[in-house]
Amino acid sequence: MSRSSSRTSLVALVGAATALAVLTACGGSGADDAAPGSDGKPVSITFWGWAKGSKEVVDAFNASHQDIKVVYEEIPSGNAGGYAKISNAVKAGNAPDLVSIEYPQLPEYVSQGALQDIGRYFTEDIRKKLLPQAVELTTLGGRNWAVPFDASPQSFYYRKDLFEKYGVQVPRTWAEFRKAAEKVKKADRNARIGTFFPDDPTTFQAMAWQAGAQWFKAEGDTWKVDTTDPATGKVADYWQGLLDDDLVRANASFSPEWTNSLKNGGTVGYLGAAWGAGVLKGTLPEQSGKWAVAPMPSWDGRPASGMLGGSTFAVTKTSRKAKAAVEFATWMATTEDGVKARIESGTSSAFPAAAGLRPVAKKYFDASFYGGEDIYRVFEDAAASIGPDWTWGPTTGTTNTVLKDRFGEVASGGTTLEDAVAAGHDATVAEMKRRGLKVEDAG
Repeated sequence: MSRSSSRTSLVALVGAATALAVLTACGGSGADDAAPGSDGKPVSITFWGWAKGSKEVVDAFNASHQDIKVVYEEIPSGNAGGYAKISNAVKAGNAPDLVSIEYPQLPEYVSQGALQDIGRYFTEDIRKKLLPQAVELTTLGGRNWAVPFDASPQSFYYRKDLFEKYGVQVPRTWAEFRKAAEKVKKADRNARIGTFFPDDPTTFQAMAWQAGAQWFKAEGDTWKVDTTDPATGKVADYWQGLLDDDLVRANASFSPEWTNSLKNGGTVGYLGAAWGAGVLKGTLPEQSGKWAVAPMPSWDGRPASGMLGGSTFAVTKTSRKAKAAVEFATWMATTEDGVKARIESGTSSAFPAAAGLRPVAKKYFDASFYGGEDIYRVFEDAAASIGPDWTWGPTTGTTNTVLKDRFGEVASGGTTLEDAVAAGHDATVAEMKRRGLKVEDAG
């Protein structure tokens, strides 16, 4: 990413922090009675997550550390029930010490007072190892709320063998993507180039981000909200056209239907993120050597990307072991051993927020599934093209719940993407006002 883009991004994110300052006052603050292992006994912490390779990382940490013992519980991915489980545990007072939270959801948890400020343990020595933009996304109201783990630039995965069989060129633009979709369907009436995920608003949001949308903008203590801007409208119209013309599938993300369509060649492409490389590799081992990775199509052919997900590690408000939890989180995110353990598991293609560890990730990721292609080079280029002006708002849960419900209706023909996005906008503004936030409705 260019220096000018970095500066623009930081300004935007700092502005968001200003608007969140009043919310972060309610954030929890646990207390540590002693440093890890100071009484001669290891400190035991609990960690909930779902990212691929997490168990292997915990095992490696426990094998190499005597002062801290990590007890890991795998929970469903965030939007598949993981966030509900975390929220319920926080409300019930029995939350784990450390949880996985993606960047889009972090402001929501901070505003609800579910997390504690880890600034006293998240030192400058740690921060300087990480992508500044990732640090800023976890810095709200001038406080540090999570340890960034990965970045998640968009990528296009495709069946290289079938593209060659059907005579389809890898699309560089969205116009070319539609033509490629038409060619795939013409070559095999049962095949489609990709999938619209009605259960996953984050994929649509990443595409809006890529197109230049700015759903939230912080100006002083006021949130300016516009999820129906021209860039978003362009994305909605485009995907509505693909759905109307039956050029893409409409399956729930990572569902049996989606997986089976990949296995039988009924779906020959996947619009995902850097972490998707590990997902495909783990899901379709029998197709090793048949897949390839390309940059995300863009509107004008020039490199452009949003971010699709991306993980952080946050300490819950009730934990009294924040020091140990942050030490473990930092080990996962900023050490060669931590990244090696995750990538070497064979299931993760995480793109570390710690730029110095990306060569480590590349070294330990077995790229034979992608014909030995340097997929991390694709990720690096995509990361450099991430739009700098996107900010996440404090009511992501409400926004995504409404979008998910309405996108399901779109898939069945009951409404349109344009109307679904408008409904999400109205619900977002209403919820922000209900919480007492100052809102300028720009929709």
